Amino acid sequence: MSVLELPIVVDDRKIAEYCTARGIRRMSLFGSVLRPDFDPETSDVDVYVEFIPGALRSVGLDYFGYQDELAAIFGRKVDLCAKPNKYILPGILREMVTIYE
Repeated sequence: MSVLELPIVVDDRKIAEYCTARGIRRMSLFGSVLRPDFDPETSDVDVYVEFIPGALRSVGLDYFGYQDELAAIFGRKVDLCAKPNKYILPGILREMVTIYE
């Protein structure tokens, strides 16, 4: 699936500004947003991010607001994943669609 085929609107400019300001080197989507079972009314958006090394050193508790900030950009609930469990990471990497790099 490409970004053009996603069932949600991805504002490239807002995503780039958001990622640049927070030291995110790659942002990808995974989960139901990439499948036919995505419900535009109720489904959340699963977001996987990779940070530039050291980007989180001075963030502190602000990190916990990142999920809400992304929800405002996407216009729906977001589940943010930066350090997934080693058992689910391969599945994420296999299916993800990168929207910023």
